[in-house]
Amino acid sequence: MSLTMFCIYILYSHIADKYYVGQTDDVHRRLGEHNHPLVNTKFTAKYTPWNLVLSFPVSNERAESMRIEKFIKHQKSRKFILELIQNKENPEFFVKLIKDVLVVG
Repeated sequence: MSLTMFCIYILYSHIADKYYVGQTDDVHRRLGEHNHPLVNTKFTAKYTPWNLVLSFPVSNERAESMRIEKFIKHQKSRKFILELIQNKENPEFFVKLIKDVLVVG
């Protein structure tokens, strides 16, 4: 059993007024990678700097965090992302979200 905790994170670019959703086992490392021009050559490279606006733990299984990430991205909804951010101080909201996605999915 892994002791690693995988998390969902949401970044925001003021320059582009865009959000980015990802999953990782090290949120601060990933934020640094997104903001580092020599490491980052993908979508987020165009819109640096990125600010971390939300992160929440999902599971010690990467596959489960990937399912939650995929669910959030498939909503294609800025409103949904803003709802997640607004609930960042409400852990019960995220427990329910994770349970609903993993049980139903």
